Amino acid sequence: MIRLTINNQPIIADENKTILTIAKENNIHIPTLCHYSDLGIHSECRVCVVEIDGQKGLSTACSTFPKDGMVIKTNSPRVINSRKNTVELLLSNHDASCTTCVRNMHCELQTLANKLGIEEKRFESVLDIKELDLSTPSIVRNPNRCIKCGRCVEVCRSVQGMSVLDFHGRGQDMSVGPAYHHLLADVFCTYCGQCANVCPVGAIMEKDNTDDVWEAIHDTNKHVIVQIAPAIRVSLGEELGLAVGDIVTGQMVTALKLIGFDQVFDTNFTADLTILEEGNELLSRIQNGGTLPMITSCCPAWINFLEHRYPEVISNVSTCKSPQQMFGALAKSYYASKNHLDPKNIFVVSVMPCTAKKFEATRPEMSVNHEDPDVDISLTTRELGKMIRQMGIDFTHLESSEFDGPFGETTGAAALFGATGGVMEAALRTVVEVLTKKSLDNLDFIPVRGMDGFKEATLDLNGQSLKVAVVHTLSNAKIICEQIKNGTSPYLFVEVMACPGGCVGGGGQPYGSTREQVGKRLKAIYQVDRDLAVRKSHENPSIVKLYDEYLKTPLGHLSHELLHTHYHDKRS
Repeated sequence: MIRLTINNQPIIADENKTILTIAKENNIHIPTLCHYSDLGIHSECRVCVVEIDGQKGLSTACSTFPKDGMVIKTNSPRVINSRKNTVELLLSNHDASCTTCVRNMHCELQTLANKLGIEEKRFESVLDIKELDLSTPSIVRNPNRCIKCGRCVEVCRSVQGMSVLDFHGRGQDMSVGPAYHHLLADVFCTYCGQCANVCPVGAIMEKDNTDDVWEAIHDTNKHVIVQIAPAIRVSLGEELGLAVGDIVTGQMVTALKLIGFDQVFDTNFTADLTILEEGNELLSRIQNGGTLPMITSCCPAWINFLEHRYPEVISNVSTCKSPQQMFGALAKSYYASKNHLDPKNIFVVSVMPCTAKKFEATRPEMSVNHEDPDVDISLTTRELGKMIRQMGIDFTHLESSEFDGPFGETTGAAALFGATGGVMEAALRTVVEVLTKKSLDNLDFIPVRGMDGFKEATLDLNGQSLKVAVVHTLSNAKIICEQIKNGTSPYLFVEVMACPGGCVGGGGQPYGSTREQVGKRLKAIYQVDRDLAVRKSHENPSIVKLYDEYLKTPLGHLSHELLHTHYHDKRS
């Protein structure tokens, strides 16, 4: 421990912490732009400079470690002038059309300029206008707003292990993007959206499909239904100004009905259905010598990664569609039949915490008749928040409503799909009971929970050892793929999620999601599970009825036709 002074305030601090961290711990605010709590970026933007007595130049607080007796000023005239110059120079090379930007009022650069009192442009614009990258159905890149902070580069490289984005050129000509100025659609991008999540401005964002949804809602010939993913109920409130991790299921349903959807359903229903199909697929592989380990297929960014980087592992992946796509297939078959509707007039909207779901909805495999998509439009949490604001809905004072039937009755197991380890835990609740023919006394599989990137557990089932693993982020998915490729994987079943924390940390969640925020959403997901009367997928009465009335049996002919799919080698 050392003694130092910040703004005339004596402080005892750990010498192994940066000035920025020490200041924050002592309620002293130092502005930053490139710094992000979950990433290892240092000194890219120089907004966090401070003045240290006895030193000639200013030092960056994010990368400077203090020494005993150091005297620091964080807001001296020299420091403030330097920060203003830095931000003004950034603005001179930035598309400052703030009112038409998706990040307006939620932009870190805009907020910083306001706090620094920048009220006029002292420097002439030197922005060289470049074309937007609109090549994918998931992600849009606007290089004219990029401030070269490096966050997207770092999260793509260090968290996801993809390195799709990087710095190119030097000085004023420096740019950020795929190598050789390729479009995102032409490189191995998985569309996970983590780059959009950490971007401080509007340089990377999801492709906005809200206008398409409004058009469908106002089309009297269309029957527009919406499905809501498990993670949305613990993050939508945050997008609309409530506390992180607030559970807003009932208010969310009410808001969607006010927007004008004909029916509001729960994707948790088909999450339960996924467990019946996927669990039986696992049992079939174990009992009949199928390819093991079996790997979950719920996450489209993980599937994109697999197809591009490890196609030799495709046979290990479950053939089950994701819950989003299962829902769409049932909506345009079972639901259409029960309600005497023409499937072509049914417009299925999903609200997902994920940008890759937009791409998944466009895959040609995700169509029962190879013409009409199972899901017509996938929105992110942020897009739904936008629609609620457009309608002028006072979300904080909404009464609760229930989901509509028949896709509204769900279980706690389905809610767990929003958390890393959740698909595994939900599957084990069913698989263990099927194998042992006994009811579980404790439904909580603690070893597969938490934010560790690689988790494993071993279960003893009637003398048979079932070893499983759970990984999140694509960097950890690579470890699993290498094990399988080399024949060294000891597991029977593996869950893979591309985003940190699973869907609660998805690329379509509220901007700037940190590990701390994701942790709070995880706790909320487990609370949703505990609060539900039925906590095992195979005990969902509506799922039982669906099989009795329509599907007949898991892995049956109709199930395979509607609920299962296949993937492709895309490495070439």
